Amino acid sequence: MALFSRHHVLPVALCVALAATSQPASAQISDAKKPFAAFSASASSLRDSVVSMARGQIGTRYKLGGTAPNSALDCSGLVKYVMGALDMVLPRTARQQATVGTAVKRDLASLKPGDLLTFGRGKRISHIAIYVGNGRMVHASTSKHSVIETTLNARSSLIRQWKGVRRLVSGANTDLRDSLLAIADTLR
Repeated sequence: MALFSRHHVLPVALCVALAATSQPASAQISDAKKPFAAFSASASSLRDSVVSMARGQIGTRYKLGGTAPNSALDCSGLVKYVMGALDMVLPRTARQQATVGTAVKRDLASLKPGDLLTFGRGKRISHIAIYVGNGRMVHASTSKHSVIETTLNARSSLIRQWKGVRRLVSGANTDLRDSLLAIADTLR
């Protein structure tokens, strides 16, 4: 059983979609041509929240096995805390977190804020970070002994160990369809 479920994103999407129904009739007609615009906006808002929560932990002390926000975190503790604060349940370790969500091409141009970046040697995943946009990431750094924001570029020692990308918040139209079908199944 997967610990992360796309169903956690749906309440935010439904709230945005319901809020959209209170707009004037002319706007509703215009939005009818873009039926998933509200869902895309909610996904963008959720990604912004992930970035904000991650940046809120900058300066927190690094501690192996740390799970205490504003006190001591390790890389996977940071990711678990940030995503958990947004009702996304994740496993505890970087290796386990690297299997959650949807795999995305390992390319800076395809990254979206809130994506999880995985690092390691060989096939082993040993580190995880949160992409915050503009070629930057937030992670619990063992060398800096704290949660930091840094660039993800060719000079970074981590870039040589960059293994993959996992996306938990996509905003794709298929996510909304799948979520609505899953809700319909539970109501039967």
